Amino acid sequence: MNDPGGRLATFAAQLQFEDLPATVVRRTEDLMLDWFGSVLAGKGAPPVERIAKFWQDMGPADGAAENLIHRRRTSALVAAAVNAAASHVAEQDDVHNGSVFHPAAVVFPPALAAAQALGASGRELLAAVVAGYETGIRVGEFLGRSHYRVFHTTGTAGSLAAAAAVGRLLRLTPVQMRDAFGSAGTQAAGLWAFLQDGADSKQLHTAHAATTGLAAAYLAASGFTGAQRILDGPQGMAAGMSSDADPTRLDAGMGTRWAVAETSFKFHASCRHTHPAADALLLVMQTHDLRATDLARVTARVHQGAIDVLGPVADPRTVHQSKFSMGTVLGLIAVHGRAGLAEFDQTWRVPEVVAVRERVTMELDPEVDAAYPARWIGKVEVQTIDGRTLHGRVDEPKGDPGNTLSRAELEDKAVRLAAYAGGATADEMRGVGECIRSLADAAIVPIFLART
Repeated sequence: MNDPGGRLATFAAQLQFEDLPATVVRRTEDLMLDWFGSVLAGKGAPPVERIAKFWQDMGPADGAAENLIHRRRTSALVAAAVNAAASHVAEQDDVHNGSVFHPAAVVFPPALAAAQALGASGRELLAAVVAGYETGIRVGEFLGRSHYRVFHTTGTAGSLAAAAAVGRLLRLTPVQMRDAFGSAGTQAAGLWAFLQDGADSKQLHTAHAATTGLAAAYLAASGFTGAQRILDGPQGMAAGMSSDADPTRLDAGMGTRWAVAETSFKFHASCRHTHPAADALLLVMQTHDLRATDLARVTARVHQGAIDVLGPVADPRTVHQSKFSMGTVLGLIAVHGRAGLAEFDQTWRVPEVVAVRERVTMELDPEVDAAYPARWIGKVEVQTIDGRTLHGRVDEPKGDPGNTLSRAELEDKAVRLAAYAGGATADEMRGVGECIRSLADAAIVPIFLART
């Protein structure tokens, strides 16, 4: 298989734990702990619980895999769907800048579920997760900026990421992995239209990607064939979903460039497109000792992707929709100095926050847009009530690899996320962290929380 898609399938199928640098293993452990907190924070969210009820009603009452938010065992397919839906509602799951893709929400749920069902080792799980991240990130980069304007890359590229992770656990051959990619790609879906209505579809995107990829991998293991050129063929994903696809991105630097190590942690509980401006505004507020009432106008200078995704949300109607409102996020920063889960839940539409929201505009900035998506620069211009014009800039938002969260910060974040909806106690999360840190030595991937 000499084409880029074939080489990517071969890489995903043949990746071994021993191939992974120690730094990549440690990063994967950090990403897993971060994801675990996000899953538990999704407990109780109405869209998540509706998806969970549907899948649980359709699925078995018992099984080898773990539905984390309800602490019950079920089939790998049901566990993957429920955990993936829960992963993507608190807006705290990780993101890869260059692909504009949230890997954890679509890689860990099917990988953990399949690993538990198969009795896989911790090393096999870690290698499978890296295979999923490397595949999904490269597919997202391949599909390009034009794809992201209409499609939610986490739903589309995520289907192949999930297939790669589960396929690696099933020990698919390169030919079978390519079949799995074909079956996952033909089902890849996820459109941004839900944002205009504040609809629940975003959680459906991750659940669908996780289960689509898992099913594609299991089908390939049984001999089920898939399209051989699903990515760059004349009727493949790029042909239907992109106008700037670059096939060289599919296999560039495989085995030397580890995209998993480039993945960012999310600091604010909002769409990642808001984070650069939020950090820049916080810098201005702190540097000049400003209060929210000092702000006459705030202009966020952004890339086109931010305008495409955030622009439709002028008047948010739900907490989740408010996380895609630049004005709301900057309002929370101005009023509270942070935009966390509690701030959104309790104050996203209080008068003080709404007053700032109505003074916020976005403008396309050539420098910011040219750097995106490889770099997410944050710029704001602030006009104060007393007539000053102040500028703030950050070149790496909090959580990016060059401005990352420490292990202590990640552990604190995971504990807070788990406690948010009563998903787990601090002691339980510390136990989860210890299990994750010792996965490389685990003969079998453990059950983390399930009681039955």
